[in-house]
Amino acid sequence: MSPMLPPEGFRTRGNVPRGTRLVLIRHGEAYCNALGLVGGPIGCGGLTDLGERQAHELGGRLARTREFFDATALYTSVLPRAIQTARIIAPGLPTHLEAVADCELCELHPGAADGLTWDEMVARFGGPDWDESPAEPFSPGGESWLDFYERCERALLGVVARHRGERVILVVHGGVIEQAMKMLAHEAPGVRLRLRTENCSMTEIEFDGEHRRLLRYNDVAPLSAE
Repeated sequence: MSPMLPPEGFRTRGNVPRGTRLVLIRHGEAYCNALGLVGGPIGCGGLTDLGERQAHELGGRLARTREFFDATALYTSVLPRAIQTARIIAPGLPTHLEAVADCELCELHPGAADGLTWDEMVARFGGPDWDESPAEPFSPGGESWLDFYERCERALLGVVARHRGERVILVVHGGVIEQAMKMLAHEAPGVRLRLRTENCSMTEIEFDGEHRRLLRYNDVAPLSAE
């Protein structure tokens, strides 16, 4: 016999998800993270050894739990760190999924600063102050904080429209996840949340029309003790 539920007006637990669920997985540690480089296509460098271990740990968890075996699609950004992470975790996902790489899901496009150290970037271009000027480009040819939000919103809502009522896996970046969290909270495009989204963590957001609901944030499969 099914247990009776508390009255709707009193209930604290939400209903079973019925909308589109986007599972946003941040890539494992990349060389740009470890070396302090601006990590566009030039600076990315792919996953470090630690980043590969993080991805294998997550893939192992997903294979054991089969928690995403109802997923219908898999997307990544076009940056090596995201593509490599998706490849490593693939054994924990349905076998029929083929990763679709989409530049719209990339981290903020850095422009001319790509591949520089952060010190070099500041010395050459000064660095934007997005708290004061969110429309200022990161560097010549790069995106602003507002540009980045608009791209992520367009990309994520596009995925929702293509996969209504489904669960979709996206291997992306910390910045993309921050923009998704702003969409969840209906925050203004210029807001900066300054989240600490961990490598290979999972964030799941339900999109059901105008209603959005956080199902998990920063869910990490911890590395085994060495």
